[in-house]
Amino acid sequence: MTSVRNIYEFLDQIAPFSTQVEGDNSGMQTGDFLQTVQNCMVCLDITPDVIAQAAELQCELIVSHHPVLFHARKQLLCQDPAWLLARHNIAAIASHTSLDRAPGGVSDVLANLLGFTAEPSNELHRLCDLPKAMLASELAAHVKAKLGTPVQYRDGGQKIMTAAVCGGSGGGSLQYIAGQAQALVTGEAKHSEFLDAQNQGITLIAAGHFETEVVVVSVLAAKLREEFPAIQWHIAKESGTKHI
Repeated sequence: MTSVRNIYEFLDQIAPFSTQVEGDNSGMQTGDFLQTVQNCMVCLDITPDVIAQAAELQCELIVSHHPVLFHARKQLLCQDPAWLLARHNIAAIASHTSLDRAPGGVSDVLANLLGFTAEPSNELHRLCDLPKAMLASELAAHVKAKLGTPVQYRDGGQKIMTAAVCGGSGGGSLQYIAGQAQALVTGEAKHSEFLDAQNQGITLIAAGHFETEVVVVSVLAAKLREEFPAIQWHIAKESGTKHI
């Protein structure tokens, strides 16, 4: 029989929790390490809706990308996901920035989906050679087509041969890529980061936090299914922020 601890240890092998950035909360979130797992749900975010899906499928565990417990709490009320997990006796493990930077993790999956060749790295972002030189508008259109999502961008004014890719909130990666890439493709960035990028001659493209990270969920589920074939693996039905 497979326990929560077995799955935790496997996740720690493929995306070591020790590699998470300072202040993150990857790892065990709720539950019992000794709990036997027969059904498990994999998701980006543990929301009340995802917990309802997991409870209906009799899941003993949810593996998520984003932690359900991130900041100190003074209350756990009835619609709080952590309270709902306890109510339904569902354990939760989060693989967040540890999965962002892991080989085959968020940044590698995103780069592969975009059709880019990524250099191996232990950073949160990946430097990628593009198949051909692109203008900022061409790269933005390419990202939009591949992810099927609206994008925002600022033109850095250079032809782009190398782009950094970082899922989620990657605007802060600008400081690490100067002189190495002519563009940064990420999920979301602050207005000031768009301006900083343009001032540095770097094209910055933001394609949505959810949209640039949810791509890893099915890949992670496939790895877990291969390692633990006796467990029924379920991928949550999730959607990002609505656009009108």
